[in-house]
Amino acid sequence: MLLSLALIFLCGLLMASIFEKLRLPRLLGMILTGILLGPSVLNWLDGSILAISADLRQMALIIILTRAGLSLNIQDLKKVGRPAVLMCFVPACFELGGMLLLAPPLLGISLLDAAIMGAVLGAVSPAVIVPKMLKLMETGYGTKQSIPQMILAGASVDDVFVIVIFTSMTGLAQSGSFSALSFLNIPISIVLGLAVGIGCGFGLHFLFRFLPIRNTLKMLVVLSVGFLLSVLENTIKPWVPLSAMLGVMAMGLVLFRASPTVAKGLSEKFAKLWVPGEILLFVLVGATVDIKYAVSAGFAPVLVILGALCFRVVGVFCCMLGTKLNRKERLFCMVAYLPKATVQAAIGGIPLAMGLGCGQIVLTVAVLGILITAPLGALGIDLTYRRWLKKEEPEQQTLPGPPSGE
Repeated sequence: MLLSLALIFLCGLLMASIFEKLRLPRLLGMILTGILLGPSVLNWLDGSILAISADLRQMALIIILTRAGLSLNIQDLKKVGRPAVLMCFVPACFELGGMLLLAPPLLGISLLDAAIMGAVLGAVSPAVIVPKMLKLMETGYGTKQSIPQMILAGASVDDVFVIVIFTSMTGLAQSGSFSALSFLNIPISIVLGLAVGIGCGFGLHFLFRFLPIRNTLKMLVVLSVGFLLSVLENTIKPWVPLSAMLGVMAMGLVLFRASPTVAKGLSEKFAKLWVPGEILLFVLVGATVDIKYAVSAGFAPVLVILGALCFRVVGVFCCMLGTKLNRKERLFCMVAYLPKATVQAAIGGIPLAMGLGCGQIVLTVAVLGILITAPLGALGIDLTYRRWLKKEEPEQQTLPGPPSGE
């Protein structure tokens, strides 16, 4: 296993830097590393690390969602208003609807399998969007209209919304039964996840207040609580639905609101922890891809992905209705909401690990979705923001004139 970990980190970093030089997302290099090192090509990875691949990807998802919660300011959502709230779920719902229409006839799968696939594909990528939007905020592009703030806030909640839907759909697939009570599990899991996460957030706030410890130890405590929430979800799943991932993000959000200084320190620590977490996540998802199956699936998965993206673009357009944004600014929002990567890498292999019949095709579509949309969205943002967004110039300072009489 030690050799496998060394290959994952060294080769992953090398390929990531090469893709970065090509002005492509680093994560594409990491996925390609996994494909090359995995069983489909060189088969250099130890079977033991592949056996715990799903758990490692779950850990990476907890890290990125905790970091998102620690950085998400609810005031940004309030400031932007209705469009930011709609961006949290409307584009994902449109894409899910498109998947329900396109996937069954093109891929020969059931509506439930299509819903699982749509939930996997429906989330935007923090790994691509967050650095891009932070760059726009630093340089002043679109900030007067709060465009990067809206995309950041909406994308953060969008990921959690999609994960909740995914958890509910896979639960339905495992139970094999459809009933009104089953669909009630979705709002129940949301409410309980929020309640448990908020409770954990306040508990950690008081713990850190009365027990001052270093930020590194605080990070380990928060991370461990996130792991326990995931264990709790799996333990009580037969009786009570609970969205652990929503609870993880709510926990971080409460810490941000109650202890901004603590949250800032924790966010910096989680940002450092995400460096190895990101490599593990994307390399391992690449390693799970069955190249022969992907080739045998033909061009149909690509058509499904592109078709579902069209539905997503329409969803973003609907969110922009009634706003003061002009045509180019609305087009930019549509382009910025295209890239997918983080969530797809984290949950794309779960149906296969659960033994669901749709597992292989869902994983294939998830990886293809990353390979198609991550460079499409990243390059689209880089090529359009200067032309489509207005730059907020710094205020001109009035220089003192010469004294009178000179």
